[in-house]
Amino acid sequence: MTKNKITLKSVAQKTILAIQNKDFDTLSKLIHPDKGVRFSPYAYIDIQKDLVFTRKQIKNFFQNTQKYQWGEYDGSGEPMEFTPSDYYKRFIYDQDFAKAKEMGINKIIGQGNTINNMSKAYPDASFVEYHFPGFDPKYGGMDWRSLRLVFEQKKGQWFLIGIIHAEWTI
Repeated sequence: MTKNKITLKSVAQKTILAIQNKDFDTLSKLIHPDKGVRFSPYAYIDIQKDLVFTRKQIKNFFQNTQKYQWGEYDGSGEPMEFTPSDYYKRFIYDQDFAKAKEMGINKIIGQGNTINNMSKAYPDASFVEYHFPGFDPKYGGMDWRSLRLVFEQKKGQWFLIGIIHAEWTI
């Protein structure tokens, strides 16, 4: 591997560790310089409504106390209103994804009843999925969680363009 040919897997590893450690300075440098990063609370990506943050906004992600509407809850349609740090706790890093039981590159692992339109929303991208198949045996896997990190290349370098949280929904 040359310095200019850093693999998707290694960039994803650096990204998930930055997210785990709440190192938004490092994370900001991994975000696409032109497109920013889109946050999707569920597998369905809403190109029109999902919030997109720039590198500069990500750098101060936890210091930002403004409440944003990140989408609507599946099932109820109620608005998801969170500060960035509260959104992080519920829809980015609600599990220790750096230690996920399964990891897939360009392979969907967690599937539920939510439409997955990732290939249409990000036609030129690749992704890495961190997945937990479930936590409590009484739910038979219906409490699974995934975090998908979506990357696109610019001048031969991988940049983060999407963070998708996926889970079983009603």
